[in-house]
Amino acid sequence: QVQLVESGGGSVQAGGSLRLSCVASGSAFSIYAMGWFRQAPGKEREFVSAITWIGGNTYYDDSVKGRFTISRDNAKNTVYLQMNSLKAEDTAVYHCAAVPASASGIVVITKAESFSSWGQGTQVTVST
Repeated sequence: QVQLVESGGGSVQAGGSLRLSCVASGSAFSIYAMGWFRQAPGKEREFVSAITWIGGNTYYDDSVKGRFTISRDNAKNTVYLQMNSLKAEDTAVYHCAAVPASASGIVVITKAESFSSWGQGTQVTVST
């Protein structure tokens, strides 16, 4: 099982930036992909971005394309989410998630069901 710990959330004014980090740890784990999801109060959890561990293919929800950038540092088992030009509607708890390399079946990188390990989340609040 992979343990995930997020950091970097906080409060920022609209137009500002934040950088989220997520460190993965555990015994004998290997990762296929890591991603970020967010959940605002009263709303369902939604996909934000994901990246494959080998190859570094990236995926973004349309709402964050051009503003957010996902990256990873394989040596540090860490994934980052650089968030620029933040908007009030980006306010949410952001969760890091991982798809293990051992995952069977079809992996849909934008679906939460494909991710088996989740972090506790970090709050991002954007004020106007």
